[in-house]
Amino acid sequence: MQATAVHALEEDVRELIRRRRLDPTKDELEVRDLIGEVLDEYDERALLGGLEPLGDRREVRRALLESVAGFGPLQPYLDDPSVEEIWINEPHKVFVARHGRPELTPTFLTEQQVRDLVERMLRSSGRRVDLSSPFVDASLPDGSRLHVVIPDITRRHWAVNIRKFVVAADDLSDLVRLGSLTQAAADFLAAAVASGLNILVAGGTQAGKTTMLNCLAAAIPPHERVVTCEEVFELQINQRDVAAMQCRQAGLEGTGEVPLRRLVKEALRMRPGRIVVGEVRQEESLDLLIALNSGLPGMATVHANSAREAVTKMCTLPLLAGSNVSAGFVVPTVASSVDLVVHLGMDADGHRRVREIVALPGRVEGDVVETADIFVRVGQDLVRGDGFPPHPDRFARAGHDLGRLLGRG
Repeated sequence: MQATAVHALEEDVRELIRRRRLDPTKDELEVRDLIGEVLDEYDERALLGGLEPLGDRREVRRALLESVAGFGPLQPYLDDPSVEEIWINEPHKVFVARHGRPELTPTFLTEQQVRDLVERMLRSSGRRVDLSSPFVDASLPDGSRLHVVIPDITRRHWAVNIRKFVVAADDLSDLVRLGSLTQAAADFLAAAVASGLNILVAGGTQAGKTTMLNCLAAAIPPHERVVTCEEVFELQINQRDVAAMQCRQAGLEGTGEVPLRRLVKEALRMRPGRIVVGEVRQEESLDLLIALNSGLPGMATVHANSAREAVTKMCTLPLLAGSNVSAGFVVPTVASSVDLVVHLGMDADGHRRVREIVALPGRVEGDVVETADIFVRVGQDLVRGDGFPPHPDRFARAGHDLGRLLGRG
């Protein structure tokens, strides 16, 4: 009976929202007051004996607010700071991840509930998902990333992934506090960023690449203009002068798509002091390499299982740009354009750590880019390797003593 009453109240609230032309995502205070009005009216009618009392009014208010202004049954997981990711395989199979480990939740949804939730999530992004566009990437208002795939790409049910934006670290000192890297490695990386070295952040899914990129960006000198390019907005760069761009999917007519490669090209026309690319996956890597090779400092992430694999991937992805792009051009360009690779991984206990920091001295031997170990992980410890980064003159111009930062190696 209680559930039936709450459902009826929800319909009343939605009708009033429509009449008053409120936007639940923007007019939260007005929606809260409206819910209070509806509950007051219900209580008055219950006192007259016409309706069953609601019981816990505060719990009913919370459920109504989550349903009309939040994301319904998923809202408690979105509010839970220990939940890193939420995904729906089937309406009755809702999973969450805590500390990197998946858990099957007791939440049961219907097919219609899943579709309604997706529609509500996409409303603020302006993106869509339908038979002509069965995939969609979008950002939620809190910065979390939404990915949806629908049938007939999936077998039967809508597949929904929400990767929450959990602010665990704002700068490199936070990563030291969390045990992701040592103070010595953090000092070196901060100096490398300030000196204008080009840095590639590598790792697997959920390894912490975006968080690391945000922390590295915090070390960018405040006078620099930063231009960011992403598939969907995820980076949170707190610079004074930032221009952020994201991709756009094609419209109903199949036109108007803006891919990442176009963003990288446009970024060069926006007077960047530094370019930051959320993730390189395809031919946009060629445009990024050309930009870095022209003297523009930059950073990006790439999926890879080691620093060496990240370098190899950067040598092969640009070949997707066309048959006129050859390895003879790409390999030496990678060697001269990428200065450092920071590789991250997730331990079995869910902790994300820097596993190695590798430098590219700029030399190529038999189509293989040479690397030098700056920091390597030995057991649980990130220790100094025997290599040195390129461009010691840039460190000196930025006021950093490379010998003090790294010692003798």
